[in-house]
Formats: sequence, C-alpha cells, structure tokens
Amino acid sequence: MTTVHIPIDDRLLATVGLEPSAAAAEFRFLLAVKLFELRRLTFGQAAELAGMNHWDFTAALGRTGVSPINLTSAELADDLARA
Repeated sequence: MTTVHIPIDDRLLATVGLEPSAAAAEFRFLLAVKLFELRRLTFGQAAELAGMNHWDFTAALGRTGVSPINLTSAELADDLARA
C-alpha cells in the first residue's frame, strides 16, 4: 500500500471546518468521489478507496450531489434497450 502525504496549513483546514484528525478520511472520501465521477474508478473501487462499504458510500454520495449511477446517456439507453 502506498501512503501519500500532503502538507496542509492548519488554517486552511479550519477554514473548511476540518479537524486535522478527520482530514485524512474526508480527503480520501472526496478523492474517491471525484475519481468515480470522472469514471476513473468503478463504484466498488471508489467505495474501497473511501474506506466505506457500498451502502455507506451510496449514502455519503448524496451529500456531494454525485449520483451512484454513473452511466452516460448512451450506456443508460443501451441498458434500457436490453432490459
């Protein structure tokens, strides 16, 4: 496993309302959400990166405005045509 260290000034964490002890988990979650949104990770991979099970990750996505259904219009149309 690789660990990435990102130096962040405590004032910036305070500005966004994060305690240093909670920052790592929040940043992992936000990174997972963005990579999922960009379609660089699958839903399961993003949940794993966030350190959450699928149900918790689905619920947490709601606060970011990102849908857990990450299909393009063409993919959705194809899925519906096959149903």
